[in-house]
Amino acid sequence: MYKVLVADDHAVVRAGISYLVNHQPNFSVVDGTASGTDTYMRVEQGDVDILIMDLSMPPGESGLITTKRIHDKFPKVKIIILSMHEEQEYINKAIHNGAMSYILKSSSDQEIVKALKHVVNGEDYLDSNIIISKDDLRQINADGADVNLKGYRSLSKREKEVFPLIALGYSNKEISEKLFISTKTVEAHKANISRKLQLHSRVELVRYAIHHHLIDF
Repeated sequence: MYKVLVADDHAVVRAGISYLVNHQPNFSVVDGTASGTDTYMRVEQGDVDILIMDLSMPPGESGLITTKRIHDKFPKVKIIILSMHEEQEYINKAIHNGAMSYILKSSSDQEIVKALKHVVNGEDYLDSNIIISKDDLRQINADGADVNLKGYRSLSKREKEVFPLIALGYSNKEISEKLFISTKTVEAHKANISRKLQLHSRVELVRYAIHHHLIDF
């Protein structure tokens, strides 16, 4: 039985996808999440074979960044993106960042079913309404297909979880409660983030996050 995590910021969408998946032989939904940070933390707990995830789950970390973080740390988790974004740039970056499949929300449910069947066999699958050109393939395979995140990549796993919460205006106490860490630890992470990214105020941090598409509002 393949265990599936469904990530979408709309409860009704999570319920609909879960219903569809649970009616497929050998697939079972084990949980649902509503943000990039919560999705990463749930994958980290284990017991997830396949992740079906939206790219935009505001407010929070960009799904493109969550995709890369999960793929880099948990490469065995097969990622299916289910998104309203039909722009080729999103599709290319999602695949480049580790997604095995990209499905459009405007397509039929059968596209999700096809994606599930392909990824469990180790095969990539693109929505039948998506056409990939040679230029797109070059972008997908190029090291520079994602944004220039040299500084961001130097952040630790926990710092990457704290980062979008700071940018979105969460207080130290709110961050500590959300991530189950002390406020002093939050303050230490904030100091490290500022030092590594050479940012000296929250305004600069927000500007950096928006410029590099690290958060969704």
